[in-house]
Amino acid sequence: MNAGLQLDSIPAALHWDVPAAGHMLHADGSLQMTAPPRTDLFVDPRGMVDMTNSTRLLFQPDEHFTLSAHARGDLVATYDAAVLMLYVDDRHWAKLCLELSPQGQPMIVSVVTNGVSDDCNSVVLDAAAAYLRVAGLGTAFALHYSLDGATWHFVRYFALQHSAGLRAGFSVQSPTGDGCTVTFSSIQYAPHLLGDLRSGE
Repeated sequence: MNAGLQLDSIPAALHWDVPAAGHMLHADGSLQMTAPPRTDLFVDPRGMVDMTNSTRLLFQPDEHFTLSAHARGDLVATYDAAVLMLYVDDRHWAKLCLELSPQGQPMIVSVVTNGVSDDCNSVVLDAAAAYLRVAGLGTAFALHYSLDGATWHFVRYFALQHSAGLRAGFSVQSPTGDGCTVTFSSIQYAPHLLGDLRSGE
């Protein structure tokens, strides 16, 4: 595991599982990350794709927690994405993505992997920018997105097998492209249990 960095909004140190092609911490607390070309985290159910080389910057959260950030991406190639990540190992993880679809539209996409990946497109956005949030609920997890940072929309509720040692954090990917740059701002972490799963309150 590579040496990492510290964000004021997160009480634990973050470490690179897979380093970015470039990154920058801005004075306002935002984090910019650039993906190397042809990078992804996906285990195809048919065995056609098995990629585990996406950039990941992770920390160990509390048992109950929420991690949110405003994600904005320079999304150029299909599947370029800014990602909030829940990661145990290469076969047990989940990600919530602001991703460019094959139709050239920014979308909210989630992938849950317990051995192989379960991929789900949620909603098309007008622009490549949205708030993303992952929540730890003890033995389960939840994903939400928001357009304004106040009203949250439910995306997914699930469990990860073998979740001991789970880490959370940030990722960027460019599976078909030459790399992309994303920025995470308004980063917030709280060690508490989400009150209402469906409303996200």
